[in-house]
Amino acid sequence: MVTLSARNVASLRRPQRAMALRAARAYRTVSYTAAGLLSGSPPWDLEAEINSSVYWRAKAARAGGTRLVPRVVQQWREEGRRRLMEKWEDRLRVPDAGGELVAAIRPVLREWVERKHGPLTYHLTQLISGHGCFAKYLCEVVGREPSVVCLHCDDGAVDTAEHTRVECPAWAEPRAALSTAIGPDISLPALIRKVVTSEEAWAALRVFSEAVMSAKEEAERRREDDPDSLPLRLRRPGRRRRDHLGRAH
Repeated sequence: MVTLSARNVASLRRPQRAMALRAARAYRTVSYTAAGLLSGSPPWDLEAEINSSVYWRAKAARAGGTRLVPRVVQQWREEGRRRLMEKWEDRLRVPDAGGELVAAIRPVLREWVERKHGPLTYHLTQLISGHGCFAKYLCEVVGREPSVVCLHCDDGAVDTAEHTRVECPAWAEPRAALSTAIGPDISLPALIRKVVTSEEAWAALRVFSEAVMSAKEEAERRREDDPDSLPLRLRRPGRRRRDHLGRAH
């Protein structure tokens, strides 16, 4: 069985994270753990460990004179896949594994990874990851807003993905349609539980995310193009705004 050094594990994380971010259509500030979850990509070091165990098991059997049939090898691979998912879930239980998104997906990890429906979109990923067009993110992570306060309502609330999904009165109409399709509980854990088992629920979440995040982005573009805006809001020439999303953490 392969046992990777910490250095080798780190060298695997970098390319895997880059691929996972692209697959999930996520902002590059999304963490390695969250990007892997979003894209349904188990940690490569765990995959290497499990695949090597199957390989050496088969090699030992053949060396002992056993004639392996494909069905047996496939059974070993399926057992390895189950161990892989168990090890991945265990890794996600440690305190520093991640935030709200990790906590929401972990209880339904296998269902999330194995679902046959529900492609991620740029806007949907923003809404469930919290990395995107939200004042808290734009202020604290990428320095594009002077305040974390929501600019779409008068409540003085901090503009986060949760505020956008659940509270902000500016999105009452699309939220009502989402609640009709999914139910009254549209917290992130409830949403994830629902959409992994229902193509209809996923479609409703996608419609909500496209409508709301498109409107929020349009408002941000207007602030960027306003010559009277604060300098930190002004559009940066030569590159798309989403290319300025700060360093990954």
